[in-house]
Amino acid sequence: MKSPRLNHLLVLTLALPLAGLTACTTKDNPDEIRQRTAEATETVRRDAKAMAEGVKEGMARDKKTVNINRASREVLLTLPGITEHEADRIIAERPYDNTDDLVRRHVLPREEFDKISDRIIAGQ
Repeated sequence: MKSPRLNHLLVLTLALPLAGLTACTTKDNPDEIRQRTAEATETVRRDAKAMAEGVKEGMARDKKTVNINRASREVLLTLPGITEHEADRIIAERPYDNTDDLVRRHVLPREEFDKISDRIIAGQ
């Protein structure tokens, strides 16, 4: 009768080469790997380009200037931090000679003005 230790050794001796042989036969063909890699790279490139375009469009849309003498209440509300009350005050105090009139005439506090100053104009 064989000892359990000898049985384990025999199993390991036969199993390891068999596992290695199986691993070698199930490996992908290098050409298949290159093809899948190329497809994945193309997908990532396409997705990255679409994402970059979306960010670019979003940034351009957010940077449009708003004419405080002509903008509707809804447009004024798209400015960062502008409340309904402030939008109504901007409209009520029109016309403005320049954007600094918003602070000088106490329509907006300096802190709120600083948030939107690069996005507004006071054209006629």
